[in-house]
Amino acid sequence: MNDMTINGRRGNGDGRKKPIHPGSGRRNALLHPKGRVLSCEDVETVRGIIGDGPYERPLLIEYLHKIQDREGCLPAGLLHGLADLMQIPMAEVYEVATFYAHFDVIPDGAPRPPAVTVRVCESLSCMMAGAEQLIAALQSEANPDVRIVRAPCVGSCATAPVAHVGHRHVDHATPEKIMKLAVEGETHPQVPDYQTLDQYLASGGYEVLKACLAGKHTVDDVIAMLSDGGLRGLGGAGFPTGRKWSLVRAEPGPRLMAVNGDEGEPGTFKDRHYLETRPHQFLEGMLIAAWAVEAQEVFIYMRDEYQAVLEILRRELPKLQAANLAPHTRINLRRGAGAYICGEESAMIESIEGKRGLPRHRPPYVAQVGIFNRPTLVNNVETLYWVPEIISKGPAWFESQGVNGAKGFRSYSVSGHVANPGVVLAPAGSTANDLIRLCGGMAEGHTFKGYLPGGASGGILPASMADIPLDFGQLEKHGCFVGSHAVVILSDKDDMKAVALNLMKFFEDESCGQCTPCRNGTEKAVQLMSRPAWDKELLEDLAQVMRDASICGLGQAASNPLASVIKFFPGDIVTK
Repeated sequence: MNDMTINGRRGNGDGRKKPIHPGSGRRNALLHPKGRVLSCEDVETVRGIIGDGPYERPLLIEYLHKIQDREGCLPAGLLHGLADLMQIPMAEVYEVATFYAHFDVIPDGAPRPPAVTVRVCESLSCMMAGAEQLIAALQSEANPDVRIVRAPCVGSCATAPVAHVGHRHVDHATPEKIMKLAVEGETHPQVPDYQTLDQYLASGGYEVLKACLAGKHTVDDVIAMLSDGGLRGLGGAGFPTGRKWSLVRAEPGPRLMAVNGDEGEPGTFKDRHYLETRPHQFLEGMLIAAWAVEAQEVFIYMRDEYQAVLEILRRELPKLQAANLAPHTRINLRRGAGAYICGEESAMIESIEGKRGLPRHRPPYVAQVGIFNRPTLVNNVETLYWVPEIISKGPAWFESQGVNGAKGFRSYSVSGHVANPGVVLAPAGSTANDLIRLCGGMAEGHTFKGYLPGGASGGILPASMADIPLDFGQLEKHGCFVGSHAVVILSDKDDMKAVALNLMKFFEDESCGQCTPCRNGTEKAVQLMSRPAWDKELLEDLAQVMRDASICGLGQAASNPLASVIKFFPGDIVTK
């Protein structure tokens, strides 16, 4: 028998020890399960927000958005209620909710955030346009009903500095503009004028799709046209589109498709331009692709920062169904939640499935094992935008548009110190000097010093190398790449050390944390780059480890701007 003394006294009160049999506590059941006590009120509140079931596990992020939009945050009790309705562990809900930057998880008893959240972009183009001064001015206002938050690139670099007041996009933001909208509660997105379904049909839209569905084009013929025209993936990787379609089509069905609309690379805003002006040309290309690979379902993954685009798609997608233009597939719209890593295709697929956006190890590739473990075609918005035009005008038309050995058109997102920044439609293979000329030259008072050829991860080149064709395979020998064709023009007013540090801070903040070389490498790089003198040998060693050992492109390319500054702009840094 075991003996037990309770509170320093014998248990039976008569001087004898009270024996407790081993395991006897098993029958003393708790009145409720261990851990947090579920509130029926919280369950019903969640049900009222997201609607009646059945509740699908892949829609977890969509449910979290509905709660965040209604409540302005994610109270812990409502997360528990959501977990109960979905019949999944609370930990599973919590890990997803805390992964994405646009969700505010609030513990019990903690104050809720202010009614209005203002997100001010602090990425490179906005930094160059005075984002720091804008943030400082807003913070000095000290309005208890307004929260000022730093944000990564929101995809409007040509109108920097930029902010979001709730879901309201603000170009050329000033403290006065922002606070006026915040105080007046103007937090909903403004939808720009765009080409509607009726207008697109009137201009001959969807004729190519109708011809495909009617059997007037074969899949092999369409794929051959895209290959002959030289269409490549325009989200960054540049993989030949026709070949990708062939690879996915060769996999056993059922097959699926995903559209990567998570345009988060700093400096990039071309997809947003097309989605806010001619969304149906993109949608026609998407439906042709779904027809070609026999995708049973299509998932459009759109970044949460593009609220006007999301509203356009919510309006126009039902019209497609009503017009019977998508009889061969089912279209799903998925909303991102503020995670740059979800631009990586396998991380995007994890997010589509309602999980944290963690890149997958490869192989297998998503063309073999993608959404719900099915073969999946993943294409970028601009890639699909060109599909109907190439088929209708012929591959020779598209191929002939390029210069310097390149094929086709490119939509360059040009920002920084040029007179007229914006999306520049130019021949593939154009140079930085060509783009500056097309933008009306340098901004007044600025002298061309260098440029980012491919967004934050594409490296930095000096003005003396501005005649290199900006196309796939041309810049790699210089430690750079063209990526998403986001070109940021730098001038003699810019400190290259500050530019590289801004970009590294972005990668540090956006690292998913899955692999040590990226998670710790970006953090350590920021620390070393913040010092007055750079330890060149140590930084180069760190950059090499990140390139060699990171799981995905974020960690592998994060050190490109750092290496470029050391190589091409030694006069801007002090080394030891």
